[in-house]
Amino acid sequence: MSKDLLALFRQTGALLDGHFVLRSGLHSREYFQCALLLQHTDIAAKVCGSLADKLRQFDCDAVISPALGGIIVGQEIGRSLGKRHIFAEKEEGRLVLRRGFQISPNETFVVVEDVVTRGGRVQETLDIVRAHGASASAVGVIVDRSGAAKPDFGCPFVSLIEMNVETFPADKLPPDLAKIPAVKPGSK
Repeated sequence: MSKDLLALFRQTGALLDGHFVLRSGLHSREYFQCALLLQHTDIAAKVCGSLADKLRQFDCDAVISPALGGIIVGQEIGRSLGKRHIFAEKEEGRLVLRRGFQISPNETFVVVEDVVTRGGRVQETLDIVRAHGASASAVGVIVDRSGAAKPDFGCPFVSLIEMNVETFPADKLPPDLAKIPAVKPGSK
C-alpha cells in the first residue's frame, strides 16, 4: 500500500515540496496535505479502509481523533470498524472534548490521525481518553513521518506509510531552505 499511497499523494497534489513550518514548529522541505487527498471520497474510503484493516486486530469500543486533520480519518475508520467516532478540538490552544461528546470509564479507543511527526496532537488526545478513565488499544495514522524519533504512545502505533522526512529547528535551517520563504499550510 505504501508505494501506491505515495503515488496517490503525488497524483492528488497532496505531497508538497517547498519550505514548510509544521505544527511542531519544525521546518521541512516536504509537507503532506492530507485534506487534498481525502477530499476525494473514493480515495478517502480506500485509504482509511486500509488503515482500518490494520487496526481491526485491536479491540475498541470507539474511535477518537484530533481535529482538524483527523476528523475525516476518524469518521471513515469508525464507519469501517462499525464504531462511533468522536473528536477533540482546540479550545484556548488545547484539545478538549466539546459538542457533548462523552467518554465513559473503561471504554477502549483507537486514536487516529492523518499525519504524525512528533505526535503532539495524538498524545493530547490520548491524555483526554486516559483522563476519563478510558484506555487506548492502538494509534493509527495514514503517514508516520517521525523517522527514528518515533513517538511512544504507550500502545501499538501503526501507519500506512512511514517516511523519514528531514526536519529542522528554525534556528538551524540549511542554507538552501533558509532562502525559500516558509509557509504554514496546516491547522492553525
